[in-house]
Amino acid sequence: MRTTSIIAIIATASLFIACREEKKENSDLVIGPGKMPNLARDLAGNFYVVYGTGDSIMYAASNDKGKTFSPPEVIAVLPHLVASSMRGPQIAATNNGLAIIAVNKSGDIFSFSKDIAGKWSQPVKVNDIDTVAKEGLMALGADGSNAFAVWLDLRDKHNEIVGAKSTDGGKTWSKNIVVYASPDTTVCECCKPSVAMQGENVYVMFRNHLHGNRDLHLIQSKDGGNSFEGVQQLGNENWALNGCPMDGGGLVINKNGVPETVWRRRNIIYACIPGQPETAIGEGKGCTIESVNGKNVYAWTENGEVIIRKPQGMKINLGKGQLPLIKHINNEHILCVWENDAQVHSAIISL
Repeated sequence: MRTTSIIAIIATASLFIACREEKKENSDLVIGPGKMPNLARDLAGNFYVVYGTGDSIMYAASNDKGKTFSPPEVIAVLPHLVASSMRGPQIAATNNGLAIIAVNKSGDIFSFSKDIAGKWSQPVKVNDIDTVAKEGLMALGADGSNAFAVWLDLRDKHNEIVGAKSTDGGKTWSKNIVVYASPDTTVCECCKPSVAMQGENVYVMFRNHLHGNRDLHLIQSKDGGNSFEGVQQLGNENWALNGCPMDGGGLVINKNGVPETVWRRRNIIYACIPGQPETAIGEGKGCTIESVNGKNVYAWTENGEVIIRKPQGMKINLGKGQLPLIKHINNEHILCVWENDAQVHSAIISL
């Protein structure tokens, strides 16, 4: 009887400890006041967050796998910085350090870079024609020393997807190229594109506007972003919509070099590999994806709350917020950052 009681006590204590650990891992850390956070991870496992506060581009870093972040610092003040409604500073880690892009209300994109010694460079303009990124919707990806930026561009009077490449960590940028121009006048005007790089492969995902449909499409470059071809629709059905849903999606390249996507059609979140049927995984908007050891983790906003879907299909709720982003810490944990009530939050999630 006494042995049974001891076993019960030990089991209860173990459960209590486990619950405390789960609560600690999922606990909400406020990084600082601001909006539209973006997240990057370098090869050493360090994390970097950028976001906007007024006209200030803010930056914080974690060198302990997301448990804590450095006090936020101002990278630069960009007059009329755009940081709302899926629009905000973007960050990527390269072999040369960090690359950051930000856009102002006039439609000019500026790049800021931090070298491996910790020195910030002077900003340079990414778009080679003035004031063409007036929608303020853009994305940044990197692999090795290369980075690629994409954005909605009005240089030809109608929105198209335009991009530029950097081979030095964001210090300089190539001549802009048109990644995709819709044969039906314009791409979707208010949806954020996505970009992912792996070696010479660059994938860009965007919401198109074809024959009244607002569907996600993917296009690929096999030469490091110098040219693009092979645009294809994602999913087997269409979303006929007379308007813009103001929602992009998430894109990642898995360990086998295959692009994986997540996106919204109506109020349903779908995931798919290009060329394969889509699978419904939830309801909501503002979705993103991360590949962890060959398995996918998803995050989105549902009824004003942040939802994480683990590889096994289990869903957890992180509470109030919007536009989550996730990066893997290791094979057992991810880091999630999001915005809520003009505050930037983060949490470590056990898989």
